[in-house]
Parts: sequence; C-alpha cells; structure tokens
Amino acid sequence: MFRRRGIALLASLLVAVGLTTTACSSQDRDGWDGTGPVPITLWTHSAGNEGEMQVISQIISDYNASQDQYEVVRQDFPQDAYNTSVQGAAASNDLPCILDVDGPIMPNWAWNGWLVPSGLTEQDVADFLPSTVGRYENQIYTVGYWDATTLLFSRRSVLENLGIRIPTVEQPWTGQEFEDAERRIQASGQFDYPVDWGPSDQSEWYTYAYSPLLQSFGGDLINRSGFETADGVLNSPQSLEFAQWFQRQFTQGYAPSSNAQDRTEFETERVAIQYSGVWGYLRNHEAFGDDLVMLPPPDFGHGPKVGVGSWQYGLTRACTDRQKEGALAYLRFSLDDRYIAQFADVTSLIPATTTAAAQTTSGLYGPGQPLAFLPAMAEQFGLLRPPTPAYPVISQVFQQQFQDIVAGKAPAEALDQAVREIDADINAARYNR
Repeated sequence: MFRRRGIALLASLLVAVGLTTTACSSQDRDGWDGTGPVPITLWTHSAGNEGEMQVISQIISDYNASQDQYEVVRQDFPQDAYNTSVQGAAASNDLPCILDVDGPIMPNWAWNGWLVPSGLTEQDVADFLPSTVGRYENQIYTVGYWDATTLLFSRRSVLENLGIRIPTVEQPWTGQEFEDAERRIQASGQFDYPVDWGPSDQSEWYTYAYSPLLQSFGGDLINRSGFETADGVLNSPQSLEFAQWFQRQFTQGYAPSSNAQDRTEFETERVAIQYSGVWGYLRNHEAFGDDLVMLPPPDFGHGPKVGVGSWQYGLTRACTDRQKEGALAYLRFSLDDRYIAQFADVTSLIPATTTAAAQTTSGLYGPGQPLAFLPAMAEQFGLLRPPTPAYPVISQVFQQQFQDIVAGKAPAEALDQAVREIDADINAARYNR
C-alpha cells in the first residue's frame, strides 16, 4: 500500500485564503445547546482504510466513554479529496476543531492560521520519534501515531549469487558499491532492470523519496538557515551531481522511466531492487518470504538519508473556548501506547514510540521481529522535509522539474528553473515576514 504524502497546494490560493480569514466567527458555532456534552468535530483522511478507521473509531469511543463533558464526532474523507476539503473549509470558515494533516504541509497550515498550537508539552511527546511531532515557531502543533520511511527491498539469493555484499544500517553501501551492484545485476541478464525507483508516481513520492537521495549527495531543497532561498542549495554542485546521476539511472538502463501504478515490477521479478517505503513490506514478504531483505539507502557521500514525516493530528482555529480543553484532552488520551501499537499492527508503519513497538502483536516490530530496526533507522537517517510554509510549492516544483529530468531535460537547466520558481513564491508570499 502506498500512502501518498499529501497534495501540493498553490501559493496563490494559500495566500489569498490565509491572509483574509479569521477565527472570530467560530466561537459561537460549536453546536452546543447548553445541555449534554460539548461536541468536538474531528476530520480524518483515512476513509477507505479499514484498519486505520477501526483504531480511530476505538479511540473516539473510548474517549467519549471516559468522561461526560465532551463528545468527539468523526467525519471521514478519502485521502485524495482531503486536502481540497480542508482548503474549502478554511475559505468558508468552517473548519472542524480537530483534523489530521500531512506532516510536511503542517507549517503552511499553521502559517495560514488554520492550525493553532495544540497545547501539548514536551513531556507529552518525550517518548515520540522526533519526526512524528509537528513543530512550528518553537511550538508543538501536531502529533502522529506512526511514521513511514524509505528503504530498498531485494532478495538475499539474488545478491549472494551475484557476489554483491548485503548492506546493513551499520555499514550501508557506498555510492560506488551501489553502482557496482547495478552493473552486476544488469550484466547478469536475469532482470529487465536492476532497480525500480517508482518514477510514475504523481503524488508526494518525488519529494518524499528522492530528496533524501539528493541530501545524501550533499544538496537540499532550500537553505534551511532562514528558509529564505533555494539559490545556492538546490542548484549547488552537489545537487547537480545528484540530478545528473539520477538522470543516468534511466538513460543507462539501470531503471525504467515508468512503472506500474501498483509497483509490481519487483514481485514479478522484472527488477532486482525496489526503492519503496515500509508499507511495501507485507506484499513483498508474501511474494518472497524469508528471501526478502530490507536494506538502507546507499551513502552517496554525506550519510544515508531516508524520508520521514507522516500524518499527524492537531487543533484548528475553529475550536471554541469551550472545546479547546476537551480537544487537547482527546489528543493526550489518544497518545496511549496501546493505540499506537494497534495502528502499527494494521498498517505495518513505524510506531511513534519504542514502548508501543513492544506492544505490537503482528510480529513486525517487537524485539527480534523483521521491522524492529526501522524506528532506529528512521531516527538516525531521517531528515524532515523543510519545515517551512513554502514547502507545498517547493514540493510541487521539485516534482515537476525532476519528472522533466527523467524525461531528458538538462539537469542544470531544471535545477535553475526550480530555484527561480521557489524563490519567486517565497518572495511573493512573504512567508518569513
């Protein structure tokens, strides 16, 4: 199951909506008639995901039964329509009190005023993976129950038969080792391609999955000191080296420039290595059993990097004074390890706390289980996508230019174009002023 990481939002819409809406009219619209519990509306993007919905329903039911002052009422949206629904609700001043948000776009929603500081303390999230806690301007806005990370899938028998060292988190492949492995696989004639990078995906995959590779080369999406420009960073010599290498993956026949929507190339043995996320484990394990190996991405000179940061929950400006206390209490209630463990069991995603990992029952994350190494790998190698309100446009621009690079556009031209577009958005929106 591929969990798309959000929808890039147009800067013009965000500026227009963010600078003209206020929260004043929400204070009398919580629907409370003075009797019974105060209603608190919660929106989730998980409609259609049966496992997630079961856990969310259980949390809400347990919280409502635990006290009689508040009643959390759930409204479900499919992921494809979720961000658009939130934008529309923000424009009409009709947000819920609690909603979930894809981690990397949280700073944009906070900058727009759609989200407000949650009231959670450092003590509340002390045991959580850093990538599951959403911070903006030194305040905690959101928190998530899971994370996801990128990794390589391959088969032990294939690598050993070709004399390729099986890398570990402690000793990943170097960039040169990885290219040597690609050449050996290509020369064997056993596969159509050595690796599938997943380039046909049209969602957040490009930035989520490929910017860690860029960062391992020493580049980045933006200057993280102030987040005021991408110039000199996204078009740096290191970023250009990555873009040229990435284009060669396709021009030299190491990877297909398009792939099946459901990423079947690995399980049908068209490729020897699949670059994907932890969500691919269950299907890949079903195909190959104990022959399946999970590998960290290569170290291209600046350490291995992996994608992190997933969906999180927070409070919106629509919470009335009556609702805020109950909404914060709900968030704290929901952070119990038993729920975090249940999410990991139904999704195979990384539990947000190590203590919850020990409570899982699916045989994935407990001590000695096959995915037990992932929380530490995500924390050690994970680098959040830039926590700036400019991120939705950064992601949109990065995706377009790297799709063009895959299609043959000159890498230097593509990177310079990306920088111009990103910096134009930052200057027009005045995120940092």
